[in-house]
Amino acid sequence: MRLTTKGRFAVTAMIDLASRQTEGPVTLAGIAERQKISLSYLEQLFGKLRRHKLVTSVRGPGGGYRLAREVDAITVADIIIAVDEPLDATQCGGKQNCHDEHRCATHDLWSNLNKRMYAYLDSVTLSALVKREVKPDADMAVLKNIRRRAGIVVREAAAA
Repeated sequence: MRLTTKGRFAVTAMIDLASRQTEGPVTLAGIAERQKISLSYLEQLFGKLRRHKLVTSVRGPGGGYRLAREVDAITVADIIIAVDEPLDATQCGGKQNCHDEHRCATHDLWSNLNKRMYAYLDSVTLSALVKREVKPDADMAVLKNIRRRAGIVVREAAAA
């Protein structure tokens, strides 16, 4: 359960598009060059983004892509879902047949994680990313300290 390149590249490309759209349609070649993403890969991603009505294409000279909605009306969850990126920590895809066709003991744990991941990604707008308003969570230092402490305890136990 991790975000793959497809989701990461789609979000990165949409940030690039959103930050340049006031200059007119943005070309995929330009995004590919700036973000170091394969043009053919971007074409696939933007086909999906267009089908989900997140971007529109402008044909002809000076053509490219524009956002189909206001920048503050597009969330990271919208982008991830549009490119078919699964956000699923369960092994069963939510079908509850994860353990020999039965619900596993941790199904609710992973289902709840799915809901929280989606809620967070749905709370982050493209506008916030363009404006760099998304900051590291202060609680992350706590997580790093817990991991570090756990590593020390394991090493001390192994040395004893």
